[in-house]
Amino acid sequence: MHRRALLAAFALIPAALRAQPGVDAPQPRLPTEPLVIVTRDGRRLPFTVEMAIQPDQQMIGLMFRPDVKADEGMLFDWGSPRESSMWMRNTIAPLDMVFIAADGRIHRIAERTVPQSLATVSSNGPVRATLELKAGVTEQLDIRPGDRVLQRIFGTAP
Repeated sequence: MHRRALLAAFALIPAALRAQPGVDAPQPRLPTEPLVIVTRDGRRLPFTVEMAIQPDQQMIGLMFRPDVKADEGMLFDWGSPRESSMWMRNTIAPLDMVFIAADGRIHRIAERTVPQSLATVSSNGPVRATLELKAGVTEQLDIRPGDRVLQRIFGTAP
C-alpha cells in the first residue's frame, strides 16, 4: 500500500509544477506608466509598462499572457534594493528580464528566458526593480547593462 501511495504522489508532481495555487488565468491589465531607457549612445527608447507593485500582482506577473508587445512590458517594483529571483512558471511568452539598480542603471539582462521554465533567473546583486520585456527586444534595440532607465520609482521622469 505504501508503494502505491508513493507512486500516486509522484504522478501528481508534473501537475503541481504547472499550477500556481489559485492562478489559472492572466491577471487583468495593471495600471500603466511611461518608462524610457537611455542607451549609452544617447538613444531614448520609450515603453509603456504595467506596474506590478503589490505582492499578489508580482506573483502573477505576465503569467498566461500569450504575447507582449515590443513597446510594452511589466515593471516589478521591489520597493528597496534586494536580490531579485524570477522564474517562468505559467508564463507562456518568452521574455527578456532587465534587472535595474536603485539609481536606475541596468545591472543585468537575462535574454530570451524559457517559457514555463522553473529555472531561477537571478539579478546577481541587489536591484530596485525588474523589467520584463518581449523576448529579443534588448538585443534588437541594443540595450545593455549600464544603460539608464528613466521612471518615477528611480526619481527620474521619462
